[in-house]
Amino acid sequence: MFDLKEHSHTRLNILTGDWILVSPHRMKRPWQGQVEDLSKDNRPIYDSKCYLCPGNKRSDGSVNPEYNDSYVFTNDFSALLIDTPKGGVDEERLLVASSESGICKVICFSPCHDLTLPQMGIDAIEKVIKVWQTEFTEISLNSSIKYIQIFENKGEIMGCSNPHPHGQIWSSSSVPLEVSKETFQQKKYFEKYGKSLLLSYIELEIKKQERIVLENEHFVALVPFWAVWPYETMIVSKRHVPDITQFTPGERKSFAIILKQLTSKYDNLFEMSFPYSAGMHQRPVNDGEHPEWHWHMHFYPPLLRSATVKKFMVGYEMLANPQRDITAENAAEKLKSLSDVHYSEQKI
Repeated sequence: MFDLKEHSHTRLNILTGDWILVSPHRMKRPWQGQVEDLSKDNRPIYDSKCYLCPGNKRSDGSVNPEYNDSYVFTNDFSALLIDTPKGGVDEERLLVASSESGICKVICFSPCHDLTLPQMGIDAIEKVIKVWQTEFTEISLNSSIKYIQIFENKGEIMGCSNPHPHGQIWSSSSVPLEVSKETFQQKKYFEKYGKSLLLSYIELEIKKQERIVLENEHFVALVPFWAVWPYETMIVSKRHVPDITQFTPGERKSFAIILKQLTSKYDNLFEMSFPYSAGMHQRPVNDGEHPEWHWHMHFYPPLLRSATVKKFMVGYEMLANPQRDITAENAAEKLKSLSDVHYSEQKI
């Protein structure tokens, strides 16, 4: 008899329409692959050579203010520029390109060089959330912007070029691919059932309690049924809201709490600063109404078996579709079992 926990199968990502191959039996194979060196996480509270620390000079010559909470500035090496001229190329529908403009910003979460989100206090994290709300509102006033991507790359293994606690906001003049897929899937479901796709999904997950990692009054954190990365998770608001600006003060506080708890569980998994790429998905802007959109935040961490063994997306994953060995249920069980108090705070 078929068993999700034992037999190879494919799972549907209801947000994108993509499929993922799950091979639970492969967790029994021996590992002789690459082992990463652990980076030393003994940073000072202030680093005179850091481009993001308060009062320091950045690479373009600008000087950071002596900020006390969060600090936002336009990226000195922006991938998108607001004054890019409009234009494109189309040669027989074979060589096709279109200009893309936008605004890229950096958000320093804290003036303290030695902190990460899970090590920050709830009040400090809530201030970061307020900054996210303000930036979303202000950037959306530019009518040329169609999507605002708030994200964080944490750890050298995820390409983070500076260890100072920070995230980014890239806003673009078109809607990116992954967001377009999620818009299509959510709109299709909303038009058919008159209800948010993710609201229906989390109601089912809360009832089953197989993949829920954390839950509070306003949010759930879970390992999605279709997760690709070993310990991938998603935070979803219990209330159907299209974007972060619509969070109430109570929801903002609850979001700060579950964000600290989830990232603390990540660090507790291998007792190290756990790397990930995380980002919010929310409604496009200046593109009409999007009642189908339901705010959520993805966490994509690469580590698999230990602090030094990561998951690679190669071969079949690059040429066919994503594949994972550890099931979403096993990953959720492991994360749920961990303390939501950061290991460094437990030893105080």
